[in-house]
Amino acid sequence: MRIFKSRGARAITAAVAVGLIATGCSSERDADNEGSGGKKDTFVFAGAGDPGSLDPALASDGETFRVTRQAFEALLEHESGGTKLVGGLAETWSSNDEGTVWTFNLRKGVKFHDGEAFNAAAVCANYDHWFNWKGTYQSSAVSYYWQTIMGGFAKNEDKETPEANYKSCTAKDDSTAVIEVKKPSANLPGGFSLQALAIHSPKALKAYEKEEATAKGDAITYPKYSQEAGTVAGTGPYKITKWNKGNKEVSLTRFDDYWGDKAKIKNLVFRTIDTEEGRRQALQAGDIDGYDLVAPADVKTLEDQGYVVPTRGVFNLFYVGMSQGANKALKKKEVRQAIAQAIDKENLVKTQLPEGGKVADQFMPDTIAGYSKNVEKYPYDTAASKDLLKKAGEEKLEIEFCYPTEVTRPYMPAPQDLFELMKADLEKAGIKVKPKAMKWAPDYIDATEAGSCALHMLGWTGDFNDGYNFIGTWFAGYDKQWGFKDKKVFDAVNAGSEMGKAEERTAAYEKANEVIMDYLPGVPISSSPPAIAFAKNVNPPNVSPLTQEVFSETSFK
Repeated sequence: MRIFKSRGARAITAAVAVGLIATGCSSERDADNEGSGGKKDTFVFAGAGDPGSLDPALASDGETFRVTRQAFEALLEHESGGTKLVGGLAETWSSNDEGTVWTFNLRKGVKFHDGEAFNAAAVCANYDHWFNWKGTYQSSAVSYYWQTIMGGFAKNEDKETPEANYKSCTAKDDSTAVIEVKKPSANLPGGFSLQALAIHSPKALKAYEKEEATAKGDAITYPKYSQEAGTVAGTGPYKITKWNKGNKEVSLTRFDDYWGDKAKIKNLVFRTIDTEEGRRQALQAGDIDGYDLVAPADVKTLEDQGYVVPTRGVFNLFYVGMSQGANKALKKKEVRQAIAQAIDKENLVKTQLPEGGKVADQFMPDTIAGYSKNVEKYPYDTAASKDLLKKAGEEKLEIEFCYPTEVTRPYMPAPQDLFELMKADLEKAGIKVKPKAMKWAPDYIDATEAGSCALHMLGWTGDFNDGYNFIGTWFAGYDKQWGFKDKKVFDAVNAGSEMGKAEERTAAYEKANEVIMDYLPGVPISSSPPAIAFAKNVNPPNVSPLTQEVFSETSFK
């Protein structure tokens, strides 16, 4: 999933940007920490960043989805702790042979948080709502996932917006919804599981339509309803009750009319603490009950102290991107090869990633169907790197290398440390590196998206288990981040996207990975299993390789 990644627009919200001192902030926890008989009834979990919206349809980042996932459900979900698709609001689903007509048999007796009944009409109201978005809502900074999965809109207002693949949604009866698309897509059925396509109350949708997202230049201001609790209404085990931006906290309360297993803890609070050290100290001080993105060096320490520190499965990729539009030397394949061979990936994995981290040799982890064993390899070799630069006539290559600050990501635990090691590797090969540190959101993401950083560090955690969700994200067509136009690459990546049979898509993805790594648009570095930590008295939820934890599973011992 993306993290505040926008195409051609900068997203801003009313969220307060000041850092949080782990032990110096009062919270909802103080009032609700003790229930009757001294039983704890509030669970506080710390993430690395603020959510951007309480409406997941307007989001594309993991910190937002962590919060909204507890309150909103999609037609399909992933099995707890795994990547297999299972029923969500739809108990079962099927498609025609072409993969263009999808039929969902819906759960009965489901209610939204506002008391409205869930049914097929509600499903279609949501899909038609997104399909008919206008104005600023058509910006890919706002509707990234709708455009990724379903294409554009009923009436595209920008020629760069993709053609709509969504055709219609029909409520065949109260418990049967039929969604039609124009052509088959590798993004389906996985796309039906995305938080961005989770189902909202039709009553809430009507309220949403009264408010507009607005844009001024590159800045986008999200609608008021998405920034304040009270309007949004899903069907999940928790309902969102408050967003205290001063305290950098979102509060949720158990939804007692939930159709499934009720949440084991009454109150759930998500708090932002933007440093690894701050999150660890808050856990050790008892100020929080769990946190994400544990520093690799802290895992054993916390385990030895009795904390619960489960590790997720590997389902991400970290890479160094090369923007050919920002430095003409990168248009030369020998230069790209030289950079690839200058970087000591083994050392990065060994010294910077948690146990279980793996060196990457292509743009998807080896846990994804479509991973190829036959890609071109670029082993660490400083001497070979120097020779390639000489061959390219770039022996005095000087290149800007951007890296982010104020961030920790599952694939990138300590950005500056990773940068410094790669900088040293490149300079050893004779490349002069010009460092450029940038605040993660929005500066760094905007700059990398615009292709203004010659070298940069980014990554991806998969949304669902299909290879196109990785390689299609980056290389399905021209993208300023990479700044190249190579029809052979684009055609290879898209070859499997409309194939209905999984085995055919897998073979196509394998071939695409081979074509991509022969062209070498960037350097895949590693995949890693990010750790998540919990207090000693916590029975944690099943941890997810997709970082899709369901906190209603959590309980206190």
